[in-house]
Amino acid sequence: MPKLAMTRLAGHLASRPAGRWMRWEMRRFVARYKVNMAEAANPDLDSYNSFNDFFTRALKEGARPLAQADLVCPVDGAISQFGRIERDQIFQAKGHQYSTTALVGGDAALAAQFENGSFATIYLSPRDYHRIHMPCDGRLLRMIYVPGELFSVNPATARGVPGLFARNERVVCLFESAKGPFVLTLVGATIVGSMATVWHGVVNPPRRPAIEEWDYRDQQIVLKQGEEMGRFLLGSTVVMLFPGPALPFAPDWAPAKGVQLGEKMADWPQ
Repeated sequence: MPKLAMTRLAGHLASRPAGRWMRWEMRRFVARYKVNMAEAANPDLDSYNSFNDFFTRALKEGARPLAQADLVCPVDGAISQFGRIERDQIFQAKGHQYSTTALVGGDAALAAQFENGSFATIYLSPRDYHRIHMPCDGRLLRMIYVPGELFSVNPATARGVPGLFARNERVVCLFESAKGPFVLTLVGATIVGSMATVWHGVVNPPRRPAIEEWDYRDQQIVLKQGEEMGRFLLGSTVVMLFPGPALPFAPDWAPAKGVQLGEKMADWPQ
């Protein structure tokens, strides 16, 4: 499939001013994916200026209260996988693993900080809320754009494409917390028109041919737990990395379980 051409076309259409046809598409999308507009800050579909505005809609105040936890879930979605990083290997699906070095774009020194740490991968389906929030307080240190493929990231593809999340286009965001560094990675996919962060705006497009990095260590960009840090314009996946020792994840967490922004993900190990 011509994934790049399809993605560019989808991004173009989604950003166009909404006319009668696009508003019909929004209603069809809500019905097909059972989107809960009652929890949107603005439930009126006719008031959105484009499909992107609708897709990245805000939630009502208080719709996602934050749990009393060191680390909260940063998105609405479904758990793909989570657990311990075995040396530098992240579990993707049965028969598939990939390295932390590959995920962060080849920076071995950065990846080494997460050796024998923990990871969590969460898939955002079309029906989900598509803003990404902070799992804990963090100071932004670096952002790395890594060019790559545009495979779908749904569960079936994750089971069938080796190294999927380290092969797709992605934006790697490194933060410093009170307990050390952590990474939030936004993974692109087919039809994902773009990825954006609150400090930079839209990162892609343009789709760059090589890795590009932004260094924020001379700035004081600090985001609190639960604050928005970015968004997908059409859905995808978030991969998080945390340093060792391994995190004690919430006891009800399990692969394929649906999760919501703000619920308990884990506490820092004692």
